[in-house]
Amino acid sequence: MSTIKKEWVHEDWAVVILGASIIVISLLGFLLPVPNFNWESLSVLNTDIFNIKNLEILLMQFVLVIAVAILGAFLTGKSIKHLLIVFPVVYLLTILALLLAGNDFVKSINLEAVIFSLSIGLLIGNFFKIPAWFRAALSTELYVKIGLVLLGTSVIFSDILKAGSLGLVQALLVVLSVWYFAFWLCKKLKIDQELTMMISSAVSICGVSAAIATSGAIQGNSKKLSYVISMVLITAIPMMIFMPYLAQYFGLSQEVTGAWLGGSIDTTGAVVASGSLVGEEALKISTIVKFSQNVLLGLAAFAISIYWSFTQTKNNEAGRPEKPTLKIIWDRFPKFVIGFIAASLIFSFLVPTETVSTVKGSLKNLQGLWFALAFTSIGLETNFKDLFAENSKQPFYAFLIAQVFNVVVTLVIAYFLFG
Repeated sequence: MSTIKKEWVHEDWAVVILGASIIVISLLGFLLPVPNFNWESLSVLNTDIFNIKNLEILLMQFVLVIAVAILGAFLTGKSIKHLLIVFPVVYLLTILALLLAGNDFVKSINLEAVIFSLSIGLLIGNFFKIPAWFRAALSTELYVKIGLVLLGTSVIFSDILKAGSLGLVQALLVVLSVWYFAFWLCKKLKIDQELTMMISSAVSICGVSAAIATSGAIQGNSKKLSYVISMVLITAIPMMIFMPYLAQYFGLSQEVTGAWLGGSIDTTGAVVASGSLVGEEALKISTIVKFSQNVLLGLAAFAISIYWSFTQTKNNEAGRPEKPTLKIIWDRFPKFVIGFIAASLIFSFLVPTETVSTVKGSLKNLQGLWFALAFTSIGLETNFKDLFAENSKQPFYAFLIAQVFNVVVTLVIAYFLFG
């Protein structure tokens, strides 16, 4: 007879606790060195990746993340026994993805590690039969939300304000216009409400992070979230590669190009990679615009959770819809957003600049690792046969149309603000 483990705290609060613990440990001076994954074509065995020092760093990294994962499983009532079997497998697959992404040629074409981690997970998840207990032990949302809390440490308001208010103005205009258009389009195509909210946020705000934050705000279906994430990554790659060349063809300035890339490409890593292809000024502006959209992530998740509480009401005994109380709104609010905003405010206004510079490398590495672990898990638990059987092609068409609208509108706004 199976026993039900006690959930000590809700997953969103567990994420805040875990993310805060990592940040506090870093601020106290325990800085995990960044492992080396760089290697030239056909010479991976001749690099420093497999020397004792780098392997020790990888082992230290593993000990830290599995300790956090075990604590997360304990707090949320998941099986620690299964975690101890599953997590090392996910970690090793993720390290393989990071190794592939560290190749010089791969870096030259700007492919991110999360693309490899998702691909590896999808290959295994779709060509091999994975036991149900293995899938159940994959804490995808826990890992990605920890990454989102750590992402807050890199959203520094002073850096954004140094570039002036234009980045924030563009981010606000793009998010509002593109979100509303995507929402309207999904309604016209009769797409269900959960997918509508996730697609609208993913296209308009910041891709994968926004989709996950929205899913948390509406307590969305994880399979639908996987569908949206897959669409984001599929479209981000060609946009990342071809948009800089389109900007060059049309003779756009670096400022306009950077604002265009930062406002329309959905993943932060792809924005940085694409901006670096154009030049330093384009890289700077594109990063500022994307960070400005990241700042809006918390506000958007808050607004979406309130909207969802008012529109998705249940009927009472008399058959009338119940009005959402403040308690219902608070219960549905994604608590990890508090961690994201708190981390951003603390690192922007309370932590000395010198300390931020000291810890940012280690925290950024851990942030990227948690995202990569999450994408490996998403791939392992996603079966394309089930995914496309449950969802029509309409959401994909809606996403593509909304993305085209996003590219055009963002270019117009960027031209008027930065041209």
